[in-house]
Amino acid sequence: MATASTHHGPAFRQESGWLTFAGMLGVVLGVFNAIEGLIALFRDDYFITPAGRLLVFDYTTWGWIWLAVGILQIAAGAGIMAGQIWARAVGVILAALAMIGQFAFVPAYPIWSIISIALCVVIIYGLIAAPRNATG
Repeated sequence: MATASTHHGPAFRQESGWLTFAGMLGVVLGVFNAIEGLIALFRDDYFITPAGRLLVFDYTTWGWIWLAVGILQIAAGAGIMAGQIWARAVGVILAALAMIGQFAFVPAYPIWSIISIALCVVIIYGLIAAPRNATG
């Protein structure tokens, strides 16, 4: 009579709902950041505050930065959901960069910036709180 083994060995990787959630949220936030980048590239007047300029450098540079961050966040989110270990570290770094960058948007769009900052915090928590060998 054959019995099922309960020993999973070193290759066993448990699934984590936090990783799946953080990966999906990373993809969504990456799409939003890429859209913000495209808006900054094509509509210079969109992010102007009542006091004037939003940043110390031009909107084209800001647009390319946000577009790159957004695309990288989408890739990292997909990697997290695919169970790639490297994607967790990249996801934390990109969420932290996006969170810092959102502080520049607070004068122009305070509610959206605060929501985006909070989502970045949730992404970072989800990626750090999950067990080391977990997959999404």
